[in-house]
Amino acid sequence: MVSDLSSPQNQNHPDQNGQPPNGIDFDNFILEIEPDPLEGNEDAVQTKPESNPNLQVQFKSERGRLLLLLPPAPEKSRNPVHWEDLRQQLKRRLSGTERFLQPHTPVHLIARDRLLDSQQVQEIDALLSEAQLPLKRIYTSRRQSAVAAATAGYSVEQQTTLGHLGQGQEASQQAMDEPLYLQTTLRSGVEVRHRGTVIVLGDVNPGSSVVAEGDIFIWGRLRGVVHAGAAGNPQCRIMALHMQPTQLRIADQVARSPEDPPAQYQPEVAYIGPDGIRIAIAADFALADLTTPETT
Repeated sequence: MVSDLSSPQNQNHPDQNGQPPNGIDFDNFILEIEPDPLEGNEDAVQTKPESNPNLQVQFKSERGRLLLLLPPAPEKSRNPVHWEDLRQQLKRRLSGTERFLQPHTPVHLIARDRLLDSQQVQEIDALLSEAQLPLKRIYTSRRQSAVAAATAGYSVEQQTTLGHLGQGQEASQQAMDEPLYLQTTLRSGVEVRHRGTVIVLGDVNPGSSVVAEGDIFIWGRLRGVVHAGAAGNPQCRIMALHMQPTQLRIADQVARSPEDPPAQYQPEVAYIGPDGIRIAIAADFALADLTTPETT
């Protein structure tokens, strides 16, 4: 799985638990964004993509969350929705359906396999902000989109499959994904989730977090929350050039930084030893024998 962890505010219309007003079945309410009519094209009625909901931009309420689902990547669709069309359609739909959407409800963007750059993510965020809908997190199966979103300061979850969000079923267990490299500093409120190893070339500030099913490497200052081996792997490790985390988690083990910080910081590795999570000086750490390094 780049999250603003804010909660929905109570307003009119659906309550903060996503319950509909006046008996509207909001959980099954989908706002479908139709493409522009094809002027002068007599075959438009036969070829228009709105006949297939998977080719449309959709708003959907699922388990109290508001999801914004994008159509598949243009190269994988017979009737592609290209970026400018998508942006204009989203803008029109938000302008015409604000009465159905509770202001200040966080939006989870389900980008699927659509490739997004930082500017496109920011444009989607700006359109949602005009409707008082904050962008909370981005889910994508594209590595480039995950990196772009995280670099721009958004919470992101990068996965191979997205079946558990927006499709009403749990994703099956799959092999660990390739490492996710992020060359950015994670600010407060940002969360990165990934089904593999995460490497951050930058700082992890207080209030931010990284959750990985593999190892976590921070080439900078670690002062936020990190969870390696999130799927339960106790062999995973956490390494940072400056280890001062708010909280460390490996598999089901939890630890915090010592109350008395060291006089001088140096690269360190956190791992699970016989007595729980231990922290070793990186230069003394031996992968072949976890019991031998000098621990602090």
